Amino acid sequence: MRRLTACLFAATIAGAAFAQPLPADPNRPAEDIARDPARRPAEMLAFAHIGPGMKVVDFIPGHGYFTRMFAAAVKPGGTVVADVPTIAAEHDPAGAAAIGALNATYGNVTVIANLTDPAVRGADVVWTAQNYHDIHNAPPEMLPAVNKAIFNALKPGGYYVIVDHVAAPGAPANVTSTLHRIDPAVVKAEVTAAGFVFDGETKVLANPADDHSKNVFDPAIRGHTDQFAYRCRKPA
Repeated sequence: MRRLTACLFAATIAGAAFAQPLPADPNRPAEDIARDPARRPAEMLAFAHIGPGMKVVDFIPGHGYFTRMFAAAVKPGGTVVADVPTIAAEHDPAGAAAIGALNATYGNVTVIANLTDPAVRGADVVWTAQNYHDIHNAPPEMLPAVNKAIFNALKPGGYYVIVDHVAAPGAPANVTSTLHRIDPAVVKAEVTAAGFVFDGETKVLANPADDHSKNVFDPAIRGHTDQFAYRCRKPA
């Protein structure tokens, strides 16, 4: 409770009316609701400064846990752009199908396949959860291209929010593929090098009991990994 209160208070003093409960949404599936205690959605919406009337880009949205939440949170007047890259759709066709069906339910979700699509322009927030480490496993030119495209998509003052699994400080680069983790310091350095200003972090997803040497899919830790959440801002 103290963490939630502190997070909401911080959002309020930052000048935004984001200190609100999770939007009511009868369309959320039971399996999403069951994940709420681990994913802390109300705190994360507040941390990302997401509210009515905004445009939010959900980059590589998986099966849409946060996409659904964003679609409800930005009403009235807001939109959500779900970026499902072709390679992600090929790897997880069920996830791509789930995302493709969301607009029929919410009426404000557009699905694209590339961050250069004009639909992303003028975004208030670009969000990606548990994906940044995977971009490190793509050809080396991919990461700077993604960060540049996100920078260009955001309006001045907009936010880039990254959530991912924590690797031990100074962990070798290959942990992005062997453990599906990444050193948060690496992320911060790369994103600020792309022109963003580091704007804050939240510890609501931290788990100091996590064994950082384990693969995130290990049954002993799956769903309870130590995660970082960074908010970075495009200069106004």
